[in-house]
Amino acid sequence: MLNFSEASERNKGHILPVLQQHLGNNSHLLEIGSGSGQHALYCAPVLSHLRWQPSELEENLNALQVNLAQEQVENIDPPQALNVFQDDWQVPPTVDAIFSANTLHIMSQDAVDAFFRGAGKILPHAGRICVYGPFRYGGRYTSESNAQFDQWLQLRDPQSGIRDFEVLNALATELGLVFVEDIAMPANNQILVWQKQ
Repeated sequence: MLNFSEASERNKGHILPVLQQHLGNNSHLLEIGSGSGQHALYCAPVLSHLRWQPSELEENLNALQVNLAQEQVENIDPPQALNVFQDDWQVPPTVDAIFSANTLHIMSQDAVDAFFRGAGKILPHAGRICVYGPFRYGGRYTSESNAQFDQWLQLRDPQSGIRDFEVLNALATELGLVFVEDIAMPANNQILVWQKQ
């Protein structure tokens, strides 16, 4: 598998039950930042009521296409190029859920803002967003390892870093998204869920 992710392999089994719980009434999921496609390949066959639309930056799309083509899962759509800064995400109008894992902390804050703006724009009433990753609360890390990880991220790219829940939630609220749940996950990660009102 191209661009194989150890983190995705570890967390996919923990993420799936949360998606089952929160996306039971949804029909078409857009995954932003699909990477190797490991989450799609693991989750989509179980979430058979969902069409799963993988997406990636243009420069990463080829590896994702190769990986998905090897498996041929019936409810996974062909992956598409998507940059959150695009004015028009050009996704199917039936998309009513968004999932993204381990992306917000490698984006710039401007990209995070664009992520939520785009999500708020395309989601219909009752559409849901599920975001997996590490977050801070009240400016504090949930673990020392997350603090060290954040330091490493910012040394690599000063515009990246673990995001504050309060900042994300304020941004989501401005865009008509209501916070639903914060689910603690292994290895000091969370899944945050919002719903479009």
